[in-house]
Amino acid sequence: MIFLITGAAGFLGSALANQLTREGHQVRGLDDLSTGDSKALSPDVHFTRGDVNDRPKLWTLLQEVDCVYHLAARVSVPESVLYPREYNAVNVGGTVSLMEAMRDVGVRRVVFISSGAIYGDQGEQPLRESMPPNPRSPYAVSKLAAEYYINTIGDLWNIETVSLRVFNAYGPGQHLPASHPPVVPYFLRQALHHGSLVVHSDGTQTRDYVYIDDVVSGMIAAATAPNIDGLVINIGSGKETSVRELVKTIQDITGNTAQALYNPKTPGGVSRMCADLSLAASRLGYHPSMSLSHGLRLTLQRDPRFGS
Repeated sequence: MIFLITGAAGFLGSALANQLTREGHQVRGLDDLSTGDSKALSPDVHFTRGDVNDRPKLWTLLQEVDCVYHLAARVSVPESVLYPREYNAVNVGGTVSLMEAMRDVGVRRVVFISSGAIYGDQGEQPLRESMPPNPRSPYAVSKLAAEYYINTIGDLWNIETVSLRVFNAYGPGQHLPASHPPVVPYFLRQALHHGSLVVHSDGTQTRDYVYIDDVVSGMIAAATAPNIDGLVINIGSGKETSVRELVKTIQDITGNTAQALYNPKTPGGVSRMCADLSLAASRLGYHPSMSLSHGLRLTLQRDPRFGS
């Protein structure tokens, strides 16, 4: 098959692209490199630097493509609170531009990588796709709006669509920006240097941490799975882990003895998150296998930034 991946040089995009090429597929990657790194991509990926709103570039890249993976997005919850207009322009506007280009060229399937952040705070766990969305940040709002556009436009223009709500993915190669870094690589870096682990809120908040290889398996399954047009499907570990538990696991693995420091809650954060995977199992054959402790150890072993 021939795939186009937008956001191909990012954490999820590069892992997906590299696995697809290992399986013998032809992969075209598009990324503006605002946060991604083209060095993370296999030489077998046909990479183009560019913006997802660049229509002529999209028309060229979409020729003869069987399926598009749409991952191009701004992805930081705290940053979105500061820059909601930018998040809307990229996450929503870029999605509409892509769908219009797919219509023009005649590409008939798109897998949109959405986010578990759409659920916000709910009254019960685990989080099911049938629950009403309750986004608590501009990032989550932009992902929900993109889901609606994907589904509505796909129905109008006869494009098969599926949206995967990915929860807290982690693993080797995850981007570690100076401001608002993802919690797992930030904690690992701090722990290896025997630094303090700064926790926002009291640490009782929970997340569903899912290893990158499990996420990639779900994304690949969505490209060819039958009878999933228009669906929204969770991709996670199905395990609920508090930030305090994450701190303790990382301290045990790295030998870090520094105290965790508890700061005020980050605006836009939610209290509990855990994915219900029933739909993913039945429609995609998705069964994540990586435990958190093993996934963290593999991250340390496989990511050269951590010195292992």
